[in-house]
Amino acid sequence: MSDTHQSDTHQGACFCGAVQFTVTGAPNVMGFCHCTDCAGWAGAPVNAFSLWAPDAVQVTAGADKLGSFAKTEASHRKFCRECGGHVFSEHPGMGLVDVYLNVVQGVQHEGALHVFYGERTMSVPDGLPKYRDLPKEFGGSGELLPE
Repeated sequence: MSDTHQSDTHQGACFCGAVQFTVTGAPNVMGFCHCTDCAGWAGAPVNAFSLWAPDAVQVTAGADKLGSFAKTEASHRKFCRECGGHVFSEHPGMGLVDVYLNVVQGVQHEGALHVFYGERTMSVPDGLPKYRDLPKEFGGSGELLPE
């Protein structure tokens, strides 16, 4: 976890700055997702995530420019309609919001685990736990895989 405190508020924005938002406090967990949906959305073999309580994420400008796409009900991906920049994803089933920390100033990503490592397209030997799908507390099997 980061050293962010509950009273800390950080600014985030899409690539062009049209959509702006704040995150307050600290994320529930940070990690790395290897599922094929996240890889396809990110255009990368691994997607860094930080999961926040919904009330910790507030759009402060450009809400009318915020687009949404839901391939499945598990993830409602939000992006800027002006520049296409990724902003965050809502996960209704988990009751959490995944904020892409590369678009937030002042919060460093400190991943604690890998999820959907069974779908990986590259291995990451970093010593962190690697779940086949999700930890049990997030509705997964809790099954760990070797690095």
